[in-house]
Amino acid sequence: MKLTDIRAALADLSLHPSKSLGQNFLADTNLARWTVEQLELSPEDHLVEIGPGLGALTEFAAPACGSMTLIEKDARLAGRLEQQFTGDGRVTVLHQDALDYDVRAVFPRMPAKLLGNLPYYVTSSILFRYGGDPSPFSRIVLTIQREFAARLAAGPRTKDYGALTLLVQRRWEVKYLRTIPASVFMPRPKVESAAILLTPRPPGMLTDCDAQRFARLVKQGFSQRRKQLRKLLGDAAWPDAARALGVSEQARAEELSLAQWVELTNRSLAGAADLQSQAQDVHGEIFDVVDENDRVLRQASRHDVHKNHWRHRAVHIFVFNRAGELFLQKRSRWKDAHPGRWDSSAAGHLNAGDDYGQTALREVNEEMGIQVERVELLAKIDASAMTGWEFVHLFRTEHEGPFRLPPAEIETGSFFPISVIREWIERRPEDFATGFIESFRRWGG
Repeated sequence: MKLTDIRAALADLSLHPSKSLGQNFLADTNLARWTVEQLELSPEDHLVEIGPGLGALTEFAAPACGSMTLIEKDARLAGRLEQQFTGDGRVTVLHQDALDYDVRAVFPRMPAKLLGNLPYYVTSSILFRYGGDPSPFSRIVLTIQREFAARLAAGPRTKDYGALTLLVQRRWEVKYLRTIPASVFMPRPKVESAAILLTPRPPGMLTDCDAQRFARLVKQGFSQRRKQLRKLLGDAAWPDAARALGVSEQARAEELSLAQWVELTNRSLAGAADLQSQAQDVHGEIFDVVDENDRVLRQASRHDVHKNHWRHRAVHIFVFNRAGELFLQKRSRWKDAHPGRWDSSAAGHLNAGDDYGQTALREVNEEMGIQVERVELLAKIDASAMTGWEFVHLFRTEHEGPFRLPPAEIETGSFFPISVIREWIERRPEDFATGFIESFRRWGG
């Protein structure tokens, strides 16, 4: 879209660019094409674009992806976008604030990518809403204020490196793509912009850690940037931690790399062990092996039970919030069954001699870090290939969180509306543990 096109479109709409909405329209066709190319779109992708405005980026993105959701706050621009792009049914235009959009609706549409020329004043809020944990996006390209982009992509021992850097980089690899001059926008902003690319960190690139503890520790460490960490953290074990990390006891927060902050987080957990070892202890547990009527035949190790597909016992627990949303967990990649799949709020096997109800209460505590007084039985499910040859008792309870999810067992988790889960299963059943799918269907989802 050229400058003359922008002026004509604005005149046709009787629209004057709004400072309060951060409206600065891109007037460089080559730059718009280049920006969209960084997404590496395919016909399988669903693309969400924030603040498409007059469609300078949309006109290149729409032909390259399978479907699009455009989120535009200005009603006049939203109406124009509808007329221009919704003819073939692949593009949906939403007239709303991007901060009000429910990102969870994107999960059934994966693979998904995100594009945005963001108003500077909402960049941080947008980034954490759309890139928070969990996020459905496999690639994010944003145009943001240059100084903010430098902070996101910064490395240790630089002035731009801080808590924001680490909170984003723990989950995302951030690449500063290019500086964008103010002259390519109309009206011209007072500062330069930059294009950045965010891609999820591949599994195993960093050691797993407790995300909430990591965030608290990083914020504490950078709360007074010039102070030494030993004073800010107030940890008597800091000298030992500093030696293990290979840093000075007088080190400040900006001197620690992302990997060192992760290691420090794990060291702050009393008695924390290697996460892979915790999750792969498949020989130490002993289960009851049962017949087709759920009667105990003998006992065997977890390893042998799973290897030989012997019938055994398990519980699934659905934890709902007051809004009626269901909490789902994403299983750790270290799990011996269904690694990296989405599953029930909590689930686990019965150890030999244990009771279904008692096990349900135990699993809620161990996997979610909460205490509940009772669970309600929803269904009894026979052992089958779908359940992994487990007789499953499905329970429900209610809790609003927050939850403490053990990284050895659970990668992440979130509440989801039932309608989103239903659509997600229909579109992408491969994203879920089969035992959850069976439980969800038996419950009536």
